[in-house]
Amino acid sequence: MIIIEKISSLAGKTFMLWVMLFSIIAYASPANFIWIGEYVVPLLGITMFGMGLTLSAADFKEVFRRPKDVAMGVVCHYIIMPGLAFLLAWGLDLPPEVAVGVILVGCCPSGTASNVMVFLARGDVALAVSIASVSTILAPIVTPSLILLLASKWVNINMWSLFVSIIQVVIIPLALGFIIKRFFGKQAEASAKALPLVSTIAIVMIVAGVVAGSQAKLATTGPLIFAVVILHNVLGFLLGFFLARLFGMDLAKQKAVAMEVGMQNSGLGVAIATANFSPLAAVPSAIFSVWHNISGSILASIFSRMKERVSRSQTEQEEIFKVNS
Repeated sequence: MIIIEKISSLAGKTFMLWVMLFSIIAYASPANFIWIGEYVVPLLGITMFGMGLTLSAADFKEVFRRPKDVAMGVVCHYIIMPGLAFLLAWGLDLPPEVAVGVILVGCCPSGTASNVMVFLARGDVALAVSIASVSTILAPIVTPSLILLLASKWVNINMWSLFVSIIQVVIIPLALGFIIKRFFGKQAEASAKALPLVSTIAIVMIVAGVVAGSQAKLATTGPLIFAVVILHNVLGFLLGFFLARLFGMDLAKQKAVAMEVGMQNSGLGVAIATANFSPLAAVPSAIFSVWHNISGSILASIFSRMKERVSRSQTEQEEIFKVNS
């Protein structure tokens, strides 16, 4: 088990490298990976089941302790990212499949990696966990509703199908993981040590399958999708951070809200697109899953130094006050 834990830890730390490597291989040799497209939904289900194994009732305590902060974070998430997605799709006159894909990823709940980024950023982790958990629980209703509202301009939307997809891919696996942890705590805790490895394999396979399935269209639309995804993500971070500041939150909370707004459960976006739309519609989510880990890591590094600067500034002021006294 110790060996598995070490391999799992290494896989989690090198996640981006594996995703990028297999994306390139899948693009160069799509025939060897296109079969994965049929298994995107169960692969994401496995990932969400693993997330369920890590959940506990304590993750929701912040909802009751400071409901305004959690509500503000969730509302910002579900307004900023879908709104930005629609404006980008409409303003840049994106092709219908790409537009739907961008809106789809924008309407997804917070990403599972966001909590890690908040921790690295020295932000309010408890608040981040609550925002991510609540946004995920609300996803079966909120995500299909937003997609129906924003994407109907480009394609016909079957809201019931979207609802069922999210229940199957997110809620049921999460609930099963949560229940197993509740009744088999020690075994679940031991299994959780292998989660980074399992999640890495699943997400790498999902992204590779999407790239292989849309390889031909990626050749012409790839640069455009990359640009839109990067712009979408960066603007989400910025708006989340400054709105949190506007509402009077302290720096630690601002970091948490920024990360939870800007980082999406892009794996869910891939699964919904694969089950309800087209392989090309899944590409923005697949690219987002790679990019937001890169940008999130960069932002976490910047945020962590911001706190150090604030702390250093406060210390200097205290020293000056002591001298003057």
